[in-house]
Amino acid sequence: MSFLTDFRIKIAAIISVVTMLAGTVVYAQLEGTERGVAPLASTGDFEVMGVAIDVHGDDAFDARKKGWEEAQRKAWKMLYKRTQGGETEGLPDGTLNTIVSAIIVEQEQIGPKRYIATLGVMFDRARAGSILGVGGRRLRSPPLLVLPIMWSGGSAQVFESRTEWQKAWARFSSGDSAIDYVRPYGSDSESLVLTAGQANRPSRRWWRNILDQFGAADVIIPIVRLTYKYPGGPVTGRFTARYGPDNRYIDSFTLKVARSEDIPKMMDQGIARLDNIYSSALSRGVLKTDKSLVIEDPFNLEELNLDDFNLEDGLAVEIGEGDSSANAAGVSGSESGNEASVPPPTAITSISLQFDTPDVSAVGRGESSLRSIPGVTSASTSSLALGGVSVMNVTYRGDISALAQALRAQGWQVQQGAGALRISRSGQ
Repeated sequence: MSFLTDFRIKIAAIISVVTMLAGTVVYAQLEGTERGVAPLASTGDFEVMGVAIDVHGDDAFDARKKGWEEAQRKAWKMLYKRTQGGETEGLPDGTLNTIVSAIIVEQEQIGPKRYIATLGVMFDRARAGSILGVGGRRLRSPPLLVLPIMWSGGSAQVFESRTEWQKAWARFSSGDSAIDYVRPYGSDSESLVLTAGQANRPSRRWWRNILDQFGAADVIIPIVRLTYKYPGGPVTGRFTARYGPDNRYIDSFTLKVARSEDIPKMMDQGIARLDNIYSSALSRGVLKTDKSLVIEDPFNLEELNLDDFNLEDGLAVEIGEGDSSANAAGVSGSESGNEASVPPPTAITSISLQFDTPDVSAVGRGESSLRSIPGVTSASTSSLALGGVSVMNVTYRGDISALAQALRAQGWQVQQGAGALRISRSGQ
């Protein structure tokens, strides 16, 4: 018996040691000194970066104050030229103070009576947009997960350590971009899931799990490959824009710097150009959500029991007692033969309608098609997802079945549910 007891104790001790070693290995993989940099919070304000300032003042404080005021004037002229394509005399300093939301210091040198800096200026979109006439609804993509891959020295890195590529994406201000970037930074288990090898795994099930974790609809894969001529010398960066679980190619370009110290600047320039490439691809309909990543549950009219919703009872409650009294009076008058019966007014129904929007023009076509139907009082897109399925709020004078029939008459394929419709064209 003592032999069996000693044997059990030895087995338990071995299991405990193996468990501790396994936990140590997992901890070592997850616990890193410098995994990544958290991204900056981006707003929807207008941003003007790279404003060069060189001014003098009575003292250092006065010179800096004058420099910031000069930056506001220059930035407004740059923003006006960018949005309107022409020149402007500018705005008074009092007006600029009310529409400027922030000053971003990119680089500054402060002397006793001189201020030299490169600044960025952010203008409030609502106030500045009303002056520029561009303050309407902006077109943005669905949330897209960013997988930044940097090749250097023959190896690829994402979040295994802090790279200049990931730092550049973290400091990139995407508020004025047409792309809704979802930027992880390698915290917790992200560095184990988001790797360079994941870009070449087309498994939709695996990608759905990752995208659901980050609340994204699809993925973009910006890649940079650095080539050093010699340590500390010229560096060449090859930037490539890819997207989707199939790692599809969009475009690429090359940038060069004379010194290794200028790599961060090259990264910032590369991201700005990549943002233009992705925005252009979005407007052209190239950058679209992969339908295999979206699981849609189709309407099954046989399993859907509309009697459970008591639509007629709910409609009667919405009409109210006032309309019921008016109808009763009309019926009484018809029975006496004094006047004809008055039909009840047609109820106005609010309907949620889903439709495919592969590109920008599909949004306008869908809204125009709905507005052309008699009885539709309003039709506006409430949730926009280019390359996927958008949602439109429709106000219709009649019931949902009548609207579905009118859409079928226009050639739409219609699926009807409780208070909602799903429309599509044949072949989509």
